[in-house]
Amino acid sequence: MDRLKPENMYKNKKVVVVMPAYNAERTLEQTYAEIPFDLVDEVVLVDDASKDNTSELGRKIGIQHVIKHDKNKGYGGNQKTCYKKALEIGGDIVIMLHPDYQYTPLLLTAMISIIGNDVYPVVFGSRILGKGALKGGMPTYKYIFNRMLTLTQNILIGQKLSEYHTGYRAFSAKVIRDLNLDANSDDFVFDNQMVSQIFYKGYEIGEVTCPTKYFDEASSINFSRSMTYGIGCLKVSLTHMFCKWGVMKSDLYK
Repeated sequence: MDRLKPENMYKNKKVVVVMPAYNAERTLEQTYAEIPFDLVDEVVLVDDASKDNTSELGRKIGIQHVIKHDKNKGYGGNQKTCYKKALEIGGDIVIMLHPDYQYTPLLLTAMISIIGNDVYPVVFGSRILGKGALKGGMPTYKYIFNRMLTLTQNILIGQKLSEYHTGYRAFSAKVIRDLNLDANSDDFVFDNQMVSQIFYKGYEIGEVTCPTKYFDEASSINFSRSMTYGIGCLKVSLTHMFCKWGVMKSDLYK
């Protein structure tokens, strides 16, 4: 397995940024330009059958690994490809960064440091810690929905996470290998299933305050999809709780 020279790695750990993309041509280059390449070794872009030139632009700006799905596999399906590729190329620290520029790449330094120094095996960029969400333009109904859903999930699975729904996530490769990601949905609830799996396996999640931006090019789901997602998240938390109680079993936790 080829690896970069040790001086280009963080504490001898290869850092891979994965970017799940769909129609991200307008924001991809701006996001990529802010990645701290003194710490990040390689980037993986997975284009989920975009209708624009996302993958072509990715190759043009020098992204090392560009994968384009022949057909749209969904947000969860995209992430499955991202993580498989990151492990395949020897990533020790894997960070998901959305290419829509909603989350600042400048936080990568802190997230890499936390995992690289074995403080936490998983780190989330939280829009809820501090005032980042509303200040960045998160719609009020989404903020309230986020807070209520997070509170309910914390109660159901016995955790104290500030936000379950951020898309800014960093992982030790050991954690990714320990999760049955193939059992997860190919839709948006994939993110929540992954959080549940992490806690179920006994790993802790650290959080850093993350400013966020809401603008026309930033990806978002509408009210109807948000409701479907919310119901799916509650189902995940209930499944988690019942499996912990031993009253049911799920492939999620194998």
